[in-house]
Amino acid sequence: MSILVTRPSPAGEELVSRLRTLGLVAWSFPLIEFTPGRELASLPARLSALTADDMVFALSQHAVTFAHAHLQQLGLRFPPQPHYFAIGRTTALALHTVSGIEVRYPHDREISEVLLQLPELQSVQGKHALILRGNGGRELLAEALVARGAEVEFCECYQRSAIFYDGAEEAMRWHTRGVTTLVITSGEMMQQLFSLIPPWYRENWLLRCRLVVASERLAHLARELGWQDIRVADNADNDALLRALQ
Repeated sequence: MSILVTRPSPAGEELVSRLRTLGLVAWSFPLIEFTPGRELASLPARLSALTADDMVFALSQHAVTFAHAHLQQLGLRFPPQPHYFAIGRTTALALHTVSGIEVRYPHDREISEVLLQLPELQSVQGKHALILRGNGGRELLAEALVARGAEVEFCECYQRSAIFYDGAEEAMRWHTRGVTTLVITSGEMMQQLFSLIPPWYRENWLLRCRLVVASERLAHLARELGWQDIRVADNADNDALLRALQ
């Protein structure tokens, strides 16, 4: 079994190195990269406008990394007064590590539906919510909070952009290296890989690979695109992906 990990850096390389330690053949092939978001400059003012009743939501580790780096550059910290929430354990840990603040998060799955079930989010009428995210994503969370009476604003802390590759060249490389398993953690990357690989390789190699994905939603998308051998990890972090691969 040869495994191709499409996660961005550094998570992708970390997973590959852990797989190789276990004696497995694995390669890193990041499909997207991250750069500072267009609204990062407005973050300090937005944070300082929040009161003790308000809420901050971190939707990914990248949002935390870019937000923290920007605040640190200005000699600022995350203010302790609002309530902090994260989409999952990994993001919560990242935010707690840089801020020392208690962060609430759902314990089973890293999805908006589960986050919205937290008791603290049931009555948010009149409260202000600041959502730290990339360019797009998690609209459901914002819509649900608005429906519950909260005032919601987004802050784009980072941007995801596709890395350009020569599809035919990459398809030949991974096919020749005997890749039989693919790790894909977002719908955007799945579509990107599917479009990148030329039709012959798509039919004869790509769609015949076993796919390890991070959610049922991705598994559904994969089936629609034509994959049949799909395994769903119980989370999007490297520990869960490693368990699914073993």
